[in-house]
Amino acid sequence: MIDFRSDTVTQPCQQMRLLMSNAQVGDDVYGDDPSVNELEHWAAVRHGFEASIFVSSGTQANLLAILSHCERGDEYLCGQNAHNYRYEAGGAAVLGSVQPQPIENEADGSLCLKKLEKAIKPDDSHFARTKLLSLENTIGGKVLSLQYLALARSFAIKHQLALHLDGARVYNAAVALNVDIKEISQHFDSMTICLSKGLGAPVGSLLLGSNAFIKKARRLRKMLGGSMRQAGILAAPGQYALTHNVSRLVEDHDNAQYLANQLDLLPGFSTQAYRVHTNIVFVDIDEQLDIQSISEQLKKQGIVITPGYQGMRFVTHKDITRDGIDKLISALTSYC
Repeated sequence: MIDFRSDTVTQPCQQMRLLMSNAQVGDDVYGDDPSVNELEHWAAVRHGFEASIFVSSGTQANLLAILSHCERGDEYLCGQNAHNYRYEAGGAAVLGSVQPQPIENEADGSLCLKKLEKAIKPDDSHFARTKLLSLENTIGGKVLSLQYLALARSFAIKHQLALHLDGARVYNAAVALNVDIKEISQHFDSMTICLSKGLGAPVGSLLLGSNAFIKKARRLRKMLGGSMRQAGILAAPGQYALTHNVSRLVEDHDNAQYLANQLDLLPGFSTQAYRVHTNIVFVDIDEQLDIQSISEQLKKQGIVITPGYQGMRFVTHKDITRDGIDKLISALTSYC
C-alpha cells in the first residue's frame, strides 16, 4: 500500500525489528529495563534536559506534561489548532480538571503574544489560574521560527508561566530550519517527541523535563494506567529512530514539495493557499470532483488517502517514494 494518510503509518525497518527481537528487557515499573533506561538517559542528555520518560503515545506525553505543570483548577494557554486541545479527547480537562484557554493561531502557526497576554487570568478567586503556555512545532506542518521561540520564552518568564512544547514532529522542524535540536529545545521547560511518526519507530513518545517534573510525570503515568513492563522491545527501535532516521527527514520534505508541485498540475487541485514547510501537503479540491469515489478507486489500486475538499491532507514519510507519488498522480490524472 502507498499510504498518504499520515506519517504514523510507517512500518518499522528490518533493523528495528531485529533490535526488538534482541532487546535487553526488564520490568520498567521497577526501573529495571536497561533498554528503556538507556533511551531515557540518552534522550535527556541529547536534548538538554535533566530527565525523560518513555510513554506509549504522544497523547499520553502531552497529558502528562499538562498534569505535571498544572493542578486542578489551573489553566493552560494553547492554540485553537493545537493537537492537545482539539485532538486528544479533552484529556486535561476530563482527567486533570485543567482548563484549556485556546487562542487563534496566526497564519504561520504561531500565537500572538499580545492575545496571549490578554488571556492570562488575574489573580482573583473568580478565575482559573493561568500556569502554562503550550506551543506546537511543527503545527499543521508549519515551522515556528527560532526568533519566535525566543520571544515565547521571554513571555513565559515575564508572566511566570511554564513553557511546554508539543514536539510530535519537532525533528521535522529542526531539519527544516537546518539546526541542532537543542536550538529548539533550549527554550522549553518540557517537551514531547513522537518516535512513531516521521522517525519511523513502531510505538512510543518521550516527555522531557527536570528531574522533579519527570518524577511527577512518572507517578501520573501510573495513575493513568500507562506504566509498561518489558518495554525495552519498544524503546530499542525508538533509540534507533533518533540516532539513524533524523537526517533522512529532508527526503520527506523534498517529496512533499514535489507532491505539491505535481498536484498543482492537475485540473481541480490546488495547493496555492498552503505553503509546504515540511512533510505535510494541504490541497483544495474542486467540489465537482467526487473525491470520496476517487478515494475508493485509489484504494483498489493500493493507494490510500484521506478524502476531503478544503485543505485535504497528504503526508509524506519514509515509506513514500518519488515513484509512489508518481503513481498517485498518474492515477488521479485519469479522474480529472
